[in-house]
Amino acid sequence: MNYYSLNHQAPNTTFKDAVIKGLAPDKGLYFPESITPLPQSFWDNFDNLSYSEIAFEAIKQFVSPEIPEDVLKTIVSETLSFDFPVVKLNESISTLELFHGPTMAFKDVGARFMARCLGYFNKNNTNEVTVLVATSGDTGGAVANGFLGVKGVNVVILYPSGKVSDIQEMQLTTLGQNIKALEVNGTFDDCQAMVKTAFLDEALTSQMQLTSANSINVARWLPQLFYFMFAYKQLKASNKEIVFSVPSGNFGNVCAGMMAQQLGLPIKHFVASNNANNVVTRYLISELYEPKPSVQTISNAMDVGAPSNFIRIQEIYKNNFEALKENVSSYSFSDDETREAMLEIYNTYNYVADPHGAVGYLGCKSHLEQNPNAHCVFLETAHPTKFLDVVEEVIKEEQPLPEQIQSVMGGKKEATLISTYNDLKSFLLN
Repeated sequence: MNYYSLNHQAPNTTFKDAVIKGLAPDKGLYFPESITPLPQSFWDNFDNLSYSEIAFEAIKQFVSPEIPEDVLKTIVSETLSFDFPVVKLNESISTLELFHGPTMAFKDVGARFMARCLGYFNKNNTNEVTVLVATSGDTGGAVANGFLGVKGVNVVILYPSGKVSDIQEMQLTTLGQNIKALEVNGTFDDCQAMVKTAFLDEALTSQMQLTSANSINVARWLPQLFYFMFAYKQLKASNKEIVFSVPSGNFGNVCAGMMAQQLGLPIKHFVASNNANNVVTRYLISELYEPKPSVQTISNAMDVGAPSNFIRIQEIYKNNFEALKENVSSYSFSDDETREAMLEIYNTYNYVADPHGAVGYLGCKSHLEQNPNAHCVFLETAHPTKFLDVVEEVIKEEQPLPEQIQSVMGGKKEATLISTYNDLKSFLLN
């Protein structure tokens, strides 16, 4: 499979080069040259396939021939070493729990897959690769854990000071080894802008090999299509039209779900559920795409004012606004509404949702008002204890800490404070 830049000013390239480069030389995101729907025989035998078998068949076309099938099967199996349960709240709403991995966030799937791909590509390479990643919360911890100890790979994570939860910060600042954290005096958008600037700085890239582990990287983004398939497998017997409500920040997750749909997964509709950072909600009303500076909310992983992956969504729909609007709706919710939803979910269903999941739940409710026959699945993208201060304040119940969280508690924070791109550049070159 070859990949092309969505800015159309750079040569097409292989999966391997797209993973190693992260971003195309013309600043564009990479996109696969073709998407071939899976054969009917795959869907006929779907119920009999394991998660690893489903994932292997789904991703194979996007990575061949650079990764041999036997290696890919191992990568997929190691990536999916935890559960993806669907929990039914009522006849119309379920949640897909994506927090059973090592850092208790949905990004564990993409980070583990990408780390193993990069490890394979780098196994005979004497040159080190530096993974440069911006995080609004969960990406950093997932990438840090996924790449910890990977030979020939250094990881540098930029995160906005004071704008990630305490546990999220511990997960990316306490591991040591080949993981370095930079605490940025600014927002996630500032972190992301610095990362993009670094990729285009020839004075930097001529001296070191940089790649990204944000969802701009195809190996981080594409594997997220797996768990939409896993949810469908658990729900297909209900014979209802299945809709996914995806808490959306950088829009890589919902975009990956749309890729699963392109492969033939019978998803009826998507809901992109936003917090106050609602550039896409506004776009679907006005057809005007106007990124704005991000604002801080209690669902911090979605605090993105200029979502990188939205251009991939537009590519899937060939920039046809009406076709896009037919397949995705978007709603925006305030922090107060999010808190009310968390309390409602707890009191009504005895289920503890994190703030991002609660935004997804609100998206389900909004969609079901006009589509009462659908079954809406909201993605619970992170374990609620990663947002302990918000969750315990809302539901007034102390929450036990899972083993994955306890393991980082009390670790020594090691982070370098930076404010400007020049600070980042100096850090990388020293």
